[in-house]
Amino acid sequence: MDNRKRIIDGLLLTIAVFAVSTMVGSRLIWPSTFLASSFMTHVIMLLLSIGLILGLKKHVNYRIATPRFKQMLRSILFGFLSAVVINMVLGMLTIAISGKADAHPAVANASVVQFFLFDFILASVAEEFLFRGFLQNLLKPLNAKGFTMFHRRISLPVAISALTFGLAHLILIKSGISALFVIRMVAFTTVLGLVAGYYQEKYDNHAFAIIVHMSGNLMGFLPFVLSGLKA
Repeated sequence: MDNRKRIIDGLLLTIAVFAVSTMVGSRLIWPSTFLASSFMTHVIMLLLSIGLILGLKKHVNYRIATPRFKQMLRSILFGFLSAVVINMVLGMLTIAISGKADAHPAVANASVVQFFLFDFILASVAEEFLFRGFLQNLLKPLNAKGFTMFHRRISLPVAISALTFGLAHLILIKSGISALFVIRMVAFTTVLGLVAGYYQEKYDNHAFAIIVHMSGNLMGFLPFVLSGLKA
């Protein structure tokens, strides 16, 4: 498979999995008020992504292993800090422009347990299996191409998977939230994708991408925990 075909096929398959997961998942009504509305979407996304990785294992150079503790701490720190910095800056810009800050529709009415299970864990794992586990690993042969940002080399596979991951959040437009919040989420998830992809590539281990994604979601999880402690 040549590099051009890798990019085209990788993007088309990623978009297809995302679209099918979103459309089918939103139509499947689970008989439980506890499960998040995105539960089936992320379950389908995870299963289809694993199917792609296994079905195309000849072309997808996938590797996952238990990370070393010191390396894991570094990725957690940078994942969390990237979320804090980007969201603080973009949050202040949003308030300055619109006078208000929107809440993510997925967590607006969620409990601590629901957020932890369905957004912190399930969403992080499902999305990382698609965008980094499948797409970035499929594009590994293009690692030699890239650019430098903040004294860190960002390869083309990392950049493509991060940008695709960020643009996928344009789907939030249909939830009715403001355009400014959608732009903020696209920017934030693109940066988070860059950090996740960088550490996955650095250690050749998909576990780091999942860890970074969860670390980025910590910013959304901590307010739930703090509010529970105050109650």
